[in-house]
Amino acid sequence: MQHYDVILFDVDGTLIDSAPGILNTLEEVFRKMDVDITGVDLRRYLGPPLRKTFAEHFTDPAKVEEAAGLYRASYAVKGSHECRVFPGAAEMLRRLKEAGFVLCTATSKPTQVVTPILKEQGLAPYFDFIGGASMDESRDTKTEVVRYVLEQPCAKGKRVLMVGDRNDDMRGAADCGLDAAGALYGYGSREELEPFHPVFLAESCAALADALVNA
Repeated sequence: MQHYDVILFDVDGTLIDSAPGILNTLEEVFRKMDVDITGVDLRRYLGPPLRKTFAEHFTDPAKVEEAAGLYRASYAVKGSHECRVFPGAAEMLRRLKEAGFVLCTATSKPTQVVTPILKEQGLAPYFDFIGGASMDESRDTKTEVVRYVLEQPCAKGKRVLMVGDRNDDMRGAADCGLDAAGALYGYGSREELEPFHPVFLAESCAALADALVNA
């Protein structure tokens, strides 16, 4: 693996185990909107953009927006606090920062949503730029988020690696011409990530830090 200057991190499933809050909020929204989720594996919605998730259940764009609004209102109050930092994630970020890497996030969560979470979990100080989706549809997909982060002065013209745990992360990196590394300790799987030919698949935050620092 080559040496990189800038590392873009997905957040959910890569830095923070946010599954409890996301799943609880999804269940609440589907219940409010009378959607029968019997037999639906909600864990497959860990990572992808909200509108993509709700579009699987509503054909009316207005309903998709209504569901997204209900989700964000509830998540801000309850779900955003039902999470924890993955073991070793803070130490990984500290090591990378001390080694001179520029660190950014590239998450499908809106910037206004993810910033307070990173602050609450003590991770915000490690980042040079916190990049996320917009609240509207102008920056919604992972590709759009990655492209937005790459336009920032701290990343422009540098060797950049995307780190994530789902195929959306791998696809976003590929669409923007970036290498990607996979976090196998997150919500995805080796079978999901390998088709995108990641430069590294990490079983833990410590393994990821070792690979990046020693490259």
